[in-house]
Order: sequence, then structure tokens, then C-alpha cells
Amino acid sequence: MDPPGTVPVFLSLVGRKPPAVRARAARQAVLVSLLVISLFAIAGQAILAYLGIGVPALQGAGGLLLLLIALDLLTGRGATSEPNVVEDVNVALVPLGTPLLAGPGAIAATIVFVRQAAGHVGAYVALACAIVAVHIVIYACMRFSGVVIRLIKESGITLLAKIAGLLLAAIAVELVANSVRGFIEGG
Repeated sequence: MDPPGTVPVFLSLVGRKPPAVRARAARQAVLVSLLVISLFAIAGQAILAYLGIGVPALQGAGGLLLLLIALDLLTGRGATSEPNVVEDVNVALVPLGTPLLAGPGAIAATIVFVRQAAGHVGAYVALACAIVAVHIVIYACMRFSGVVIRLIKESGITLLAKIAGLLLAAIAVELVANSVRGFIEGG
């Protein structure tokens, strides 16, 4: 998870919206991410085992989803139309809450750290504190991103969207490559 790195993507998705909508999207995205990461911290290994999928499949799916979002940012589709409230909620849930914040990397890392805790209560408490702390920092970065909007203006948001799209595409390709590598090494 990358709190400062989340700001360009957040602004490219909701930067043109009123401050109240941006604040709500930040809150919803962080709550969704916290819920997803907490769920996978508690039952991630069991969920993956029950579904019969591994971390490489999770990475591949997340990479493909991020690639679709990146292509939307790069091509500018939906940038000029005014989305309604339902779309605002969807942007906070997908792609902001998951897979951008609670993405395959964060989920896999959480599962690995829980596995490494191996029953030590202190390790579980430290992991829980780390999860909460990073979400507080992410919320603060997104919530106060309005300062960035005042500095870069409308044309800056457009440029930021293109840069964020390019970076997301690179992250997506990396996730898919790691997924393929994981499948090759595992089988």
C-alpha cells in the first residue's frame, strides 16, 4: 500500500467532483479497503483454500482489473461525463477500495504476515496496528488531496490522470507477470 502514491489515482478518478463527494469517496474507499484487508487477515488462507485458488490467480485477476482501469484513465473515457451518485459509490468501492488500496499485493502480503505470526499474539496485534495505521495515513492523503487540486488546476488533473493511467498499466503488467511467474514456479 502506498498512501502518497494513491493521491494521483484518487484525483484522476474524483478530482473534478465537489469536495464533499471527494471526502465521501475517500472515506468509503478506506473503509472498503480496511474491511477487505481485515477479512483476508482473519480468513484469507481459508478463503483461498476453499475457492481452490492461489496467490498467483489473485494477482492475475487484480492485474487484469487494474489494466482495464488504467486504459480508461489513458483514453479519458468517462472523464467528461458527469457521473451520478451510484457511480460515485462504485468508484469508491471499485477501483479505489479494491483493487487499488486492497489489491492483490496487499492481500497476499497480509496473508503471508498472518502465516508468519504463527500464533504469537504480539505479532497479531502488531499486524492489526499496522493495518489500521496505514489506512489512517491513506485516508489523510486522499482526504486532503484538495490542496493538490488547487495547485494543479483542471489541466493538471487531466495530466495526472494520464500519468496515473500509465503507472497503473505498468503495475497491472507487473501483477500479471508475477502471476504467470507464480504459475510456472508452482506447476
